[in-house]
Amino acid sequence: MSRGATAEAVLLRRAAMRLGLQAALLVSAIVVLLCAAAVFVVVNSQHTAATTLLNAAVTRADDTTDPPSGVWLVLRGPAGSATTPGLPAGLPDSEALTRAAAGGAPEVVDRRVGAAAYLIETARQHDGTVVQGVLDLSANHAERDRLITTMLACGIAGLLLAALAGAWLGHRALRPLSAALALQRRFVADAGHELRTPLTLLSTRAQLLRRRLRGGADPDAALADATGIVADSARLGEILEDLLLAADPVAARSRQPVDLAEVAAAVLDAAGPAAAEHDVRLSGPEPADPLRVPGSPVALRRALTALVDNAVRHARHEVGVTLAVRDGHALIDVTDDGPGIDPALAPRLFERFVSGRARATDGQRRYGLGLALVSEIAAAHGGGVTVLDRPGPGAALRITLPTAEGSRGAARIR
Repeated sequence: MSRGATAEAVLLRRAAMRLGLQAALLVSAIVVLLCAAAVFVVVNSQHTAATTLLNAAVTRADDTTDPPSGVWLVLRGPAGSATTPGLPAGLPDSEALTRAAAGGAPEVVDRRVGAAAYLIETARQHDGTVVQGVLDLSANHAERDRLITTMLACGIAGLLLAALAGAWLGHRALRPLSAALALQRRFVADAGHELRTPLTLLSTRAQLLRRRLRGGADPDAALADATGIVADSARLGEILEDLLLAADPVAARSRQPVDLAEVAAAVLDAAGPAAAEHDVRLSGPEPADPLRVPGSPVALRRALTALVDNAVRHARHEVGVTLAVRDGHALIDVTDDGPGIDPALAPRLFERFVSGRARATDGQRRYGLGLALVSEIAAAHGGGVTVLDRPGPGAALRITLPTAEGSRGAARIR
């Protein structure tokens, strides 16, 4: 993966994590509010129920023998005092009983005695008897604690699930953006690589034409060079159009019979000036019976141009292009006598940004896009590209394409 793609992937992962964290925080805030509301309702309901139960016990109390479960009664009157057996230590509230006996208003208070909590109501009846009811709140508090613990556990689980779901949904939401960015980056890289070769050839032709004009060249030779420049300029437009079609995921590429012999001849003719600059001899198929394959002539020319340009830049003396037919497939072999391909990188040779050649003789850095583009073009035509075993120095690469119906054979090799 390229450095740009890696950085982009890191940014997308961070964005997905931020979305997940934001979703988790939002869910946690909602859960906290819901839990607080639920606890408030439960606690208020428990307090209301406890107050009602205790008030009914105090109001109807005529003795201390049969109070409701969890309630103890204390009665003080002219006839004496009585207490429900088992009243917890530290009770009753004598001060409240004294205030009620003196004519004070009824009191309802929460009181903690030791580790236990109680609700205490004290009131004076019409006959002057003071009644104090004591309700044990331990069961209510235990239920409340269980509720809070359950809600806390559910909230933590919901928070984690929300974070994971948010990150997953964020990743899915950002995937189209990632694909668009990758397509944009890929188009820029492809355009930069694909236009470099024809621009180099165009510059070489222009320089040769300038030299010939300065040297008083024959007008016919100068006209031929100028015609080549015009042809190379036109091919630049064709390459741009083909790249735009390749960058559009819904665009349909045209399929038409393409004569590989003509394509090879045109590519070798365009590569002639660059080969002459490197003192490299080009050899290719002679005009013969056409070898046709269905596809895009511009794309196939791009693929063969990439292989020939790659071979010329690394060859010592010679680059050859041969055509053949085998088992219904057209075979295009491009060979050179350069330093060859590193066997360790051969399995990844057709991946993007993997340079499989030895250091170029011109000292320029190679970005590893050319062979990847050749592989993609061949795959789009139902074929592929492979590295051939070659005895001796140099490298040999083969494009395999299914032939069109009626293909009559391969061109002869000179």
